[in-house]
Amino acid sequence: MATDFQNNEVIDQLKTVLKDKGMKYTEQRAVILEIITQINGHLNAEEIHGVVKNKYPQYNIGIATVYRTLNFLEEADLISSISFGTEGKKYEGNQKTHHDHLICTQCGLIIEFVDPLIEQQQDVIAKENKFKITGHTMQLYGLCPACDSTNKGDK
Repeated sequence: MATDFQNNEVIDQLKTVLKDKGMKYTEQRAVILEIITQINGHLNAEEIHGVVKNKYPQYNIGIATVYRTLNFLEEADLISSISFGTEGKKYEGNQKTHHDHLICTQCGLIIEFVDPLIEQQQDVIAKENKFKITGHTMQLYGLCPACDSTNKGDK
């Protein structure tokens, strides 16, 4: 059963990676990749499985298949993850423009941001150290306003 995927470029990337690794293209892999690249936000494996069950029940994809596929897609650099230690990972597609993350350690809220000054400073530091940056991720951990008890009662 063919699915009408919205992002053919991403699916083409998946097909290329699978072919290079001598693996078969499956609709199940494509469905999971499609969900991650189309969602605004960050989902863990269980949330992705829930979307699969609701949006694509005809594929009958189990949670083990979701986990295996997520590992493969991350290794293939088609998606990335943010680790929450013992609480697992949350995933997003790699097709977005570069951004960094603020992560609430209490409720798990993730806020994406881009700051030109931070990006510029990273380049300065790399140049000072004769270091060539090939990529980076920045994750700042703390408490969002809703979880920060020191902000309670502030007006």
